Amino acid sequence: MTTSLTTERAAAGARLLGLLARDLAPDRLTTDPASTAAYATDRSGTRRAERNGDTPTRSCGGGEPLAVVHAEDADDVRTTLRHADALRVPVVPRGAGTGLSGGATADEGSLVLDLARMNRILEIAPEDQLAVVEPGVITADLDRAAAAHGLRYAPDPASAAISTIGGNIATNAGGLRCAKYGVTRDSVLGLEAVLADGTLLRTGRRTVKGVTGYDLTALLTGSEGTLGVITSATLRLRPVPVATATVAAYFGTLEAAADAATAIGAARIVPAMAELLDGPVLAAIDDAQGSDLRGQGEALLLVQCDGAGALAEAEEVVRVLRTARAASVQVTDDPVEAEALLAARRLALPSIERVGRPLIEDIAVPRSRLAAAVREIEAIAARHDVPVYTLAHAADGNLHPILVVDPSPTFGGETPTLTGVPEAVWQAAGEIFAAALRLGGTLTGEHGVGVLKRRWVADELGPENHALQRRLKAAFDPHGILNPGKAI
Repeated sequence: MTTSLTTERAAAGARLLGLLARDLAPDRLTTDPASTAAYATDRSGTRRAERNGDTPTRSCGGGEPLAVVHAEDADDVRTTLRHADALRVPVVPRGAGTGLSGGATADEGSLVLDLARMNRILEIAPEDQLAVVEPGVITADLDRAAAAHGLRYAPDPASAAISTIGGNIATNAGGLRCAKYGVTRDSVLGLEAVLADGTLLRTGRRTVKGVTGYDLTALLTGSEGTLGVITSATLRLRPVPVATATVAAYFGTLEAAADAATAIGAARIVPAMAELLDGPVLAAIDDAQGSDLRGQGEALLLVQCDGAGALAEAEEVVRVLRTARAASVQVTDDPVEAEALLAARRLALPSIERVGRPLIEDIAVPRSRLAAAVREIEAIAARHDVPVYTLAHAADGNLHPILVVDPSPTFGGETPTLTGVPEAVWQAAGEIFAAALRLGGTLTGEHGVGVLKRRWVADELGPENHALQRRLKAAFDPHGILNPGKAI
């Protein structure tokens, strides 16, 4: 960056702060570096500093954001974006910062637009089975509010207790119930969003059906804050199932468990969830919790069926699993026993984080290729001597191979530094992405591209598709201020 450009950007930043201090309430703007530093990264630990051209480092160093705007309503968002766009200052929208791909990371000189204070549930309409909420509403809070009306919000990412609706919409988040109820996009009926120049845009509708015009609601969902900033969402709710039944099955190998998950789909059974945990994950849970899961098998498959025929459907699942030579199978329709069985899945990530620093990856493959993907991941881990802990939403082919950086002084003969993870880990991650594409899958099923996967986006999209997406970005955000360097 040249000195003149640096000076120009600094002047624009100073001018922006003056305008925001003038036009926003005093408690809406934070400029103290001691406070803004926490907004430079998200749960991924990624910073926008880059290595090898497009691949970001996971770092504790680098510049901090220019300031943080704590928006409390759509007018705060409009004011902020209007001034930032006029002065060409980058803006990074942010919810709870729970993203795992670096989508909410902020460069030096960027303005962070924090939406956490916009946390009101504006309406729940039981007759229409919908809710209208602001972007800062915690996912689990909406689910609890809906439950008072016999309804629920179907998308249930693992971070539901801490993630926000706006962040989930920005990444088109998934979760455990995706196979039956779809991802976030399937529950978003309409949006209110602010474009880069401060224009307020309303998309979608309150009806279940509607095909007037282009589907801008679907386009904004999953756009990772690069096209507009969501200020409210109209969301589909669904009835709470009248019954659930949960099945836990252990297998001798992860590949056998993956094959069994595929067999469930082949039997035309659509479970509400099917979660797969490999041996290293089970061992990590055992170490953290004092349990003995790994002693029961090398892989655990958790399946839950819901609805009026839940128990009958679960019995059919048991038949399939026994045919697939499960080492043991347990089934229950008791909610307390079910929670005990599902506890392993909920404890997985916290237990892995005790082992070392996780690089949480997210690929998806056609359901019929799940076992092939598992074989590829295991081979890649062995080839690079990189510990990989694999979780999967097995019913929809979405795998989370978690690469762990050993906290000890050396790792794979290489010393990790604060400015990045060992090269072997990046190589293993790249090969996992390539394997997903080779198997007809995708780089990300639910976490988003952020900055972690931009290097590989063109490989999946192809040149024509990639170029069109960049033209769409320019149409929404001509000056490129919204979350630059992310998603595409």
